[in-house]
Amino acid sequence: MKTGIKWLICIILFVLLIFTGIGSYTAINFHNGKKMAQSQVNKNKNTNFSGDQQTNLKEITIMLIGDDGREDDEDGGRADTLMVAHYNSETKQPKLISIMRDSYVSIPGHGLEKINAAYAYGGAELTRKVLNDSFGLPINYYISADFTHFVQLINELYPKGIEIDAEKDINLDNVDIKKGKQLMDGNTLLQYARFRMDEEGDFGRVRRQQQVMDALAKQSKDAVSFLQLPKIAGEAVGYLDTNIPTDLLIDLAKDFLSGNVKTLETLSVPVKGSWAFNDYTDAGSVLEIDEKQNEEAIHSFLDDGAAK
Repeated sequence: MKTGIKWLICIILFVLLIFTGIGSYTAINFHNGKKMAQSQVNKNKNTNFSGDQQTNLKEITIMLIGDDGREDDEDGGRADTLMVAHYNSETKQPKLISIMRDSYVSIPGHGLEKINAAYAYGGAELTRKVLNDSFGLPINYYISADFTHFVQLINELYPKGIEIDAEKDINLDNVDIKKGKQLMDGNTLLQYARFRMDEEGDFGRVRRQQQVMDALAKQSKDAVSFLQLPKIAGEAVGYLDTNIPTDLLIDLAKDFLSGNVKTLETLSVPVKGSWAFNDYTDAGSVLEIDEKQNEEAIHSFLDDGAAK
């Protein structure tokens, strides 16, 4: 065999060995991270979830549920946060719809109630049905995370913290936040996004949640190093209660971590002029909404990207 050919074969074998080693390192660290995280998470609540079929393989809708994990408080396991993320993998355009928790809707089997009660009554599956019925909004996948694991995930993914320009002084659960730019760790970020004990109530809270989600998306490319990524990705999959296939979750993460996405567009529901405050003995203070007007706003937002 000629010397040149021998060298070529050696180079090819060396490259294959490197990529095999990288693949093994990635797989081992991914599964180690996932196994560690899964040991801390209860994933039995949403085993009956049945996602709506995708009509376009380039576009997905993901229901995001913030579960405070406390079944014995006054909310009784209701969703603390309800959002719907939409992503077009062809245009790289992420969009986010925030559903206000006091929106007064019909919940199958339970009558009129605040929309966040659907999660307490029937988990992600019943919440999906409510979004279908009230807003004509199909849901392909869901992600649910409780407060504790949200904090852990943020601290793992963003070890240097998340830069937020806090819009006001806030104090919640013994966390003091001063107005202005600062780096927030997972717990501080959580309290900033949860706060609603002021005159704006849920309207201000939803705006801050969207600010947080925008910051997470923009700063994701600077989150963790390449060598740390497999383990952190495994932990993310383990911490989250979700039906998203692992390969799809990794594809989504690669787009965001590479910084290869457009600026996040947001919509708050109910939209302006489509709601009124009311107070009922059973449900307490609620937002009575014009479902048709909000359904039209949602579909317009998803179709043409014009944030409302």
